[in-house]
Amino acid sequence: MSTVYEDRFADLAAAPAPGRQQQVVERLKALLPPHALLFREEDVRPYECDALSAFRQLPMVVALPETEEQVVGILKACHELEVPIVARGAGTSLSGGSMPHAAGVVLSLAKFNRILAIDPVARTARVQPGVRNLAVSEAAAPYDLYYAPDPSSQIACSIGGNLAENSGGVHCLKYGLTVHNVLRVRGYTVDGEPVEFGSEALDSPGLDLLSLVIGSEGMLAVTMEATLKLVPKPQLARVVMASFDDVVKAGDAVAGIIAAGIIPAGLEMMDRKATVAVEEFVHAGYDLDAQAILLAESDGTPEEVAEEIVRMETVLRESGATRIQVSESEAQRLLFWSGRKNAFPAAGRVSPDYYCMDGTIPRKNIGRLLADIAAMEDKYRLRCMNVFHAGDGNMHPLILFDANDPDEWHRAELFGAEILELCVEYGGTVTGEHGVGIEKINSMCVQFSPEERAAFFAVKRAFDPPGLLNPGKGIPTLARCAEYGKMHVHAGRLAFPDLPRF
Repeated sequence: MSTVYEDRFADLAAAPAPGRQQQVVERLKALLPPHALLFREEDVRPYECDALSAFRQLPMVVALPETEEQVVGILKACHELEVPIVARGAGTSLSGGSMPHAAGVVLSLAKFNRILAIDPVARTARVQPGVRNLAVSEAAAPYDLYYAPDPSSQIACSIGGNLAENSGGVHCLKYGLTVHNVLRVRGYTVDGEPVEFGSEALDSPGLDLLSLVIGSEGMLAVTMEATLKLVPKPQLARVVMASFDDVVKAGDAVAGIIAAGIIPAGLEMMDRKATVAVEEFVHAGYDLDAQAILLAESDGTPEEVAEEIVRMETVLRESGATRIQVSESEAQRLLFWSGRKNAFPAAGRVSPDYYCMDGTIPRKNIGRLLADIAAMEDKYRLRCMNVFHAGDGNMHPLILFDANDPDEWHRAELFGAEILELCVEYGGTVTGEHGVGIEKINSMCVQFSPEERAAFFAVKRAFDPPGLLNPGKGIPTLARCAEYGKMHVHAGRLAFPDLPRF
């Protein structure tokens, strides 16, 4: 297999050629009404970034189609003109996955926000990509059903973005990630041809390309419709809140619960910096004397919940818990979770800016990584709040900094990169539920070999030969890895010596 690979549009800041914007605008004017086409700087400014606001780039053009025919027309026009396309929903991505290309078109799918059908017998929902995650559960509630993947941003994030990033959430430990809760995806290829992955049944003929397109960050196709699985609401759910006087003990307790054969509906952890910030914001009743707290949820029949909570309490006490409190009502359970789900906005109240990392490690190494992060706080002279999906080892350190100080932002970036590299060293990955986007593209050079990255590009080329769909994201080029300093030099010989270096 060749290890030489490239991404023609990898430079997201590469300005369009003179007259290029007018050429693209004139072409799209024939497809869209005037209010659905933005190209003046003041009009495209709101699209310069997603929720990762540290990275910004003005797009050349923003298209806001209202029909599938318009989407197909835009794709065909961009394909013919060789214009990069970045599909975008609510823009809540925390990895820069929908950051625009300077010479490209942002394809907003926000107007495709209809729930097309709820089938309570088949327990499915057929939705458009712009539907909010929480709206699916609200629509299914009359049938005592809900959609299990619940990112903390579920009140705003849309299903199309959830598919692109393979989003997770509090309850994914027991009910799975997005990829485990989708039956079918329908959309269009880069040249506007219809394409379908999966089926309405539990299995479909041929290669399992459904699990390939979910999590592909909009680099393979544009989603227009998805069939989602719905699950019954449990009869009862209760949360155990356990306090620890040491974050390492709390991390080890997570491994202890799983080792005991218990799969909680949710298993989350916050360190003291996080609980203090959240308590002042939400008043969830968290133990502020604890160095860390665990939230472990049990759901099922009343008998199942009672038995599982006893087992969890036993493991937590044996792991060194200093205090255990079990929710006494549904209102208190929701309050406990409200604190966890509001940890990110709470961080915004105690620091001008924060940088949310997203790496995954084996659960047995949680305590070890938390100790390392504490040491890094001194090394980089920055504070870090830890709040994360402990049950599946998905870490979300929030590095606090002031973006008005360029040196602080530089140190925050280095801090974050070192955390991700440790995730790899401890047997994990640089990615969790937030995807790669532009944020972690350098760290992909640490995780994957040149041969593996070449294979990734081969998959992209199979779906998108000209490389127009969300270019410059997800897969680093050889040149980028060389610039990042993560290219292996053996016996003084540099691979690809003729490759231009930045």
